[in-house]
Amino acid sequence: MRDFAYSVANSLDQAIAADGAHRMLIAGGTELLNWFRLGVAAPDHVVDLAGIEGLKAIESDGDRLTIGALATLAEVGENMAVRAHAAVLAQACLAAASPQIRNRATIGGNVLQKTRCAYFRAEEPLPWGCNKRHAGTGCAALEGINDRHAIFGWTEQCVAVQPSDPAVALASLDAEIEIAGPSARRIIPAATFHLTQREAADLGLDPAQAETRLQPGEVITGYRVPIRSAARSAYVKVRERASYEYALVSAAAVIELDQGVIARAAIALGSVAQKPWRLAEAEARIVGLPPTREALLPVLKQCFGDARPLADNGYKIAMAAGAATRAIVEAAA
Repeated sequence: MRDFAYSVANSLDQAIAADGAHRMLIAGGTELLNWFRLGVAAPDHVVDLAGIEGLKAIESDGDRLTIGALATLAEVGENMAVRAHAAVLAQACLAAASPQIRNRATIGGNVLQKTRCAYFRAEEPLPWGCNKRHAGTGCAALEGINDRHAIFGWTEQCVAVQPSDPAVALASLDAEIEIAGPSARRIIPAATFHLTQREAADLGLDPAQAETRLQPGEVITGYRVPIRSAARSAYVKVRERASYEYALVSAAAVIELDQGVIARAAIALGSVAQKPWRLAEAEARIVGLPPTREALLPVLKQCFGDARPLADNGYKIAMAAGAATRAIVEAAA
């Protein structure tokens, strides 16, 4: 790790105005410090956001939850308003990492974490190509060990996935992300905040480097989550061990029932793309069905026509259909 300057921002304006193209922001630090260790990032200037007032609050105003970006995963997961009105988000936050990390990591930083691809998460110098680390060197996972990689939206430049648990829940809730920048403040739907490699390429961006719609100098300040009184939700995370492990596949479901059948559904998958993946076709097709495994699973299995599994991750199709079914059933219960 090389030397860098460190400063504390006492206001959001100070954080946005912090000088230098080679500056980085730090909140909980659970991700940025890993980047330093691996050589993913080597900024000249680190700006600490932890002291900014007003970015930790979690509030309910009747029809909307507002969650500050500096609220920790533990604080969000244990908040009674979140548990009452957005159970899927509380469950996703408490399923992330370990208790020690959840007590430090912020919900603003969590959605910006990097892929867990083993070819990316290696110390310099890399013995293989990784376009996300060094543009133009290739994607070792494309023809290598890719059982944990994307089945949607990838290009030959990169097949990585976005591992954030809260991001998947936020996408299913139709939440919005509040962003502040040098020129203005803006709102981006959580479901479109991240970019798949294909979406980045279609926008003329580097598909391996461009991961979100954040512009230079912008900062996530918080989240808006609509409250729907009739909604029920649940989060299912399939992983190899129950603690401190990211998902092989995850599913977030938000449903509304009418006389025992599904009247509305929102389903998002995690660890299948470089963004939370909404199952729009399935959301439409399961309306009118009872929330049972027998009724849902056959329909959900038919909604993966645009999946493009790699050599080792075809299992994710069946696993994702099963996780989504389980999330809906648990939400209904």
